[in-house]
Amino acid sequence: MAVLLVTGLIAGILDAGAALGFFLARGNRRPGMLFQYIASAVYGPAAFQRGRRMAILGLFLHFCVALCWVGLYFAVWPRVAGWGGGVLVDAVVYGVFVWCMMNLVVVPLSKAVPRPLTPAFVLVNMLILIVTIGLPCAYAARHFG
Repeated sequence: MAVLLVTGLIAGILDAGAALGFFLARGNRRPGMLFQYIASAVYGPAAFQRGRRMAILGLFLHFCVALCWVGLYFAVWPRVAGWGGGVLVDAVVYGVFVWCMMNLVVVPLSKAVPRPLTPAFVLVNMLILIVTIGLPCAYAARHFG
């Protein structure tokens, strides 16, 4: 249980940092908007009108989602551990899986306004999830799970 929580915290911190870096690199000047977008999954566009409270809620939801993805990995990993992929292969497969589920299932089913998906945007976001969610999960499961 402790490994799952620590891995979830690490993955959440890494993913939030990478997402914020990418968000700011694209010219956005208000980092809180990124977390308001996450809160908009629950509250819709009104989340952008409610200020700092929504950004804090979005950050909390971000960590909840990261912990859920880590929990799913730890639940499934024992059943697929013998496939012989190794940490890097597992990280790539899981990072791409998480991206697909978030962008093709979760976000469309939420109240968040879908973002335009350009090839560069998709690639960068997949790489972020491979490194920030896939790698911590694959490493922790193999070495501590």
